[in-house]
Amino acid sequence: MMLTTLISTSKLLLHLPEPHLVIVDCRFDLADTAVGRRRYETSHIPGAVYAHLDDDLSGPPVTDNGRHPLPTPAAMTTLFSCLGIDERKQVVVYDDANGAYAARLWWMLRYMGHDAVAVLDGGWQAWQAAGHPTAGGWETNKATVFTGAPRPGWLVSMTEVPAAPLLVDARGPARYRGDIEPLDAQAGHIPGAVNYFYEENWGKDGRYLSAAEVRQKLVTLLGATPADEAIFYCGSGVTACVNLLALAHAGLGDGRLYVGSWSEWSRHPDNPIAIGNQ
Repeated sequence: MMLTTLISTSKLLLHLPEPHLVIVDCRFDLADTAVGRRRYETSHIPGAVYAHLDDDLSGPPVTDNGRHPLPTPAAMTTLFSCLGIDERKQVVVYDDANGAYAARLWWMLRYMGHDAVAVLDGGWQAWQAAGHPTAGGWETNKATVFTGAPRPGWLVSMTEVPAAPLLVDARGPARYRGDIEPLDAQAGHIPGAVNYFYEENWGKDGRYLSAAEVRQKLVTLLGATPADEAIFYCGSGVTACVNLLALAHAGLGDGRLYVGSWSEWSRHPDNPIAIGNQ
């Protein structure tokens, strides 16, 4: 199989025994950064290995100075090799937040040239609700040699943001408007950005809307801007990846990611800030 956006729980169950499948559990909680590991050790999809948002999917500030800086290409190559990922592997990533964290790993793999990666639609909750098998303890994969390389233009630095033809903020409307700011230095958003809350991509059951439904939303959002010129951001370059996954799910192509996002932008006193729906 070659899946590049989403995979259902039933389809993953059928492919569990396959040797070229790598499953990565990305469960995480910003309020308790150790809870994902604990939940993984208690119960996870059989064969899954674990990746931690802070320790594995983030790194020292090199490309950006946000709360979750992107690891360097060398660090990502090492991580993917340790997870057992190479060009022959189909990767499936999941979490218990409808893909809010798993989409970060989905994007990182694709940024490094590995297209065969899909997010489990409905995540851990859907797997449990279906009564599929689980395992406990800690699992690892045999290390491989990952050989990917960054895709030029997919990653955006802070200096490139003001020239964006379209800037999309993935945070909730209250944070976008600046009514609240629970995590970062200041409230508000980058001037000119439009708000498209990442949770708009799925229904009440936690599963993604159909490709046609998501496409209709995103075509309206993009307007005359080609998808590959739009820049997406959030608080720290994590949930913006959900909107990038939605673009791919809808068949609209690949947007660009400002990884530093609001957490970086709002720390710089010379950067302008917008409040409300302006």
